[in-house]
Amino acid sequence: MMVGRIIQTANCLAEGMAHLERVEPRFAEARALIGPLPLRRRKDGFEPLLDAIVSQQLSVAAADTIWRRLKAARLTGPRKILAAEDSALRACGLSRQKIVFARELARSRLDFKALRGLPDEEVIARLTEVKGIGRWTAEIYAMFSLGRADVFAPGDLALQESTRLLFGFAARPDERALREMAAPWSPWRGVAARLLWAYYRVAKEREGIR
Repeated sequence: MMVGRIIQTANCLAEGMAHLERVEPRFAEARALIGPLPLRRRKDGFEPLLDAIVSQQLSVAAADTIWRRLKAARLTGPRKILAAEDSALRACGLSRQKIVFARELARSRLDFKALRGLPDEEVIARLTEVKGIGRWTAEIYAMFSLGRADVFAPGDLALQESTRLLFGFAARPDERALREMAAPWSPWRGVAARLLWAYYRVAKEREGIR
């Protein structure tokens, strides 16, 4: 099984950017505006995957607030999630649906160590078997917690908007169109995502991803 490149250091980002600037000159223009790319590496495991679920369809500010409340209440581990009353989770800001998703994740018994050795698409397939984890959540986990260099998240609204701005499109590309557009950026689509999120921050003056 081929895992592919893993983003571990700033040198990995530099290698990826060199490739991207060769295949798409607009990336060089964006890079000149945004400066060094953030590494965006996190630990893997239950907590960062729960964090990604919390972030679904929320602004960065709203997701940050909920996550801080969950951390303060010590409700970020599987046993704590299963033992907590719904009212305690709601008090932290979780919707009824996300309480269900958090409990499903806690019951899933995902083998997080095994995910490290699986190819990108198999990682995504394993994760999306869990209720509440869609492709966006799985791709975010694969990019940030596993460091997968060629994973992209074309369903992300900030990536769509950033692409619209950088390429001068009249409308945002939808998920399918952006996935097709990003194909030539392989094998460094994860670096392209980091660049586009950084460009979004500069262009919109707010964060597009946590």
